[in-house]
Amino acid sequence: MPSKITLGYKAMLEAANAVVKSLTPDEAITLQKHEDVVFVDLRDPRELTREGKIPGAFHCTRGMLEFWIDPESPYAKPIFQEDKTFVFYCASGWRSALSARTAQEMGLGPVAHVTGGFTTWRAAGGEVEKVESRG
Repeated sequence: MPSKITLGYKAMLEAANAVVKSLTPDEAITLQKHEDVVFVDLRDPRELTREGKIPGAFHCTRGMLEFWIDPESPYAKPIFQEDKTFVFYCASGWRSALSARTAQEMGLGPVAHVTGGFTTWRAAGGEVEKVESRG
């Protein structure tokens, strides 16, 4: 018997988007060169190799986010301890909305995410850099 889902992804996305700042691709593009802004790419390494990334973006797979943000975690990354604005993105804006909400709830901030993700970034003419495969 299949389990009953009590909170689906659509409701989770709606709740995240209600409390997290969403940036249009054009707004995000204007922030790209700001030294006080860190773009965080949440996509799978295969997505980066296949499609590239925003130049200078920090890569953090979605599955490690909480562990890399929390300074008490043995996996904490120093970049998340910096006094910066963190702009999350993924392919289409779903993972980034949920991630930005989680980061905000953990006390990281300010945070935002790119509406429509990397797909809309590229379509708006945002810069893209090639990523070499690590495998």
